[in-house]
Amino acid sequence: MSKQILCLPGDGIGPEIMAQALKVLDAAKQRFGLNIEVSHGLVGGAAIDHDGVPLSDETLDMARNSDAILFGAVGGPKWDHLPMAGRPEKGLLQLRSELDLFANLRPAILFPQLAETSSLKPELVAGLDILIVRELTGGIYFGEPRGVRTLENGEREGFNTYVYRESEIRRIAKVAFEAARKRGRRLCSVDKSNVLEVTGLWREVVIDESASYNDVELSHMYVDNAAMQLVRAPKQFDVMVTGNMFGDILSDCAAMLTGSIGMLPSASLNEKNQGMYEPVHGSAPDIAGENKANPLAQILSLAMLLRYSLADGSSLAEAAAADAIEKAVSDVLDKGYRTGDIAFDGCQLAGTVEMGDAVVECLLNT
Repeated sequence: MSKQILCLPGDGIGPEIMAQALKVLDAAKQRFGLNIEVSHGLVGGAAIDHDGVPLSDETLDMARNSDAILFGAVGGPKWDHLPMAGRPEKGLLQLRSELDLFANLRPAILFPQLAETSSLKPELVAGLDILIVRELTGGIYFGEPRGVRTLENGEREGFNTYVYRESEIRRIAKVAFEAARKRGRRLCSVDKSNVLEVTGLWREVVIDESASYNDVELSHMYVDNAAMQLVRAPKQFDVMVTGNMFGDILSDCAAMLTGSIGMLPSASLNEKNQGMYEPVHGSAPDIAGENKANPLAQILSLAMLLRYSLADGSSLAEAAAADAIEKAVSDVLDKGYRTGDIAFDGCQLAGTVEMGDAVVECLLNT
């Protein structure tokens, strides 16, 4: 029985980088005999233009019935005038909420070939390998009530609600502890429990959950200190777990340690291991259509998809394909190919298409 992948390119550079990932998937299917079918849908601004909403019921049904979703990026200035509830980003948030994709895994791994392109000194980031586990369907991004109201004196006031239930904290903590158990057995929980009651509960629940993981060393850090430590001594971290907003900010901070945000994939999983896989970066409308975007985060997201959602134990092919794709990316970097975001003097500057072609060549011939 074939596995089903839903492809949602989205907006901006999304369609360009997605095209490269699909070329790599075709090569992986050829090399490893993968039985995978790909369907396509619209999301974000593209869906607004075609369907009038950022995520149609039809596309949502396709997502529910897929084994995994490969996602590009959404948003752009074309739709900034729309009310908040109808903007492209709401399509992404709706997918996360409707599919209950609560566990966001964001690896920050520095390819050794890119040590010189990191914003930090090479000795601080060489060998960097951090996994940030971000709770994705709760917190202030989804809390109610929210909105903008006018006070009695005529002044407008914006408000959002930061809320987490104990069950939401406990299940993301379990994901993080299990991930740490498979890595360096160190977990740092990030909160702001000195001023926010909701993160005081977060810390309390994480500590309680740690009783089931005596083999994992648990530490705690306030989010402001965590941001500082990421740029001071990032290799002190193995796995970090935190809420939706803090994880959004810290993972983008960690992205620059790896040389470029264009190198970071991510996975968002539910309890059935169905997942949505997307690059951490945005839609970059300023370079859309110019063959400048780095497709490697999208390609590495494909590798995560094969490993986490399709490698179900009945076949070794998907996991082997994931390993081979990651090796092909490394081989391309070894050969000196670089898109503009990771370029340096003397490198072989490549466009989006050329970088995708180079990964396909390495995948099929090494």
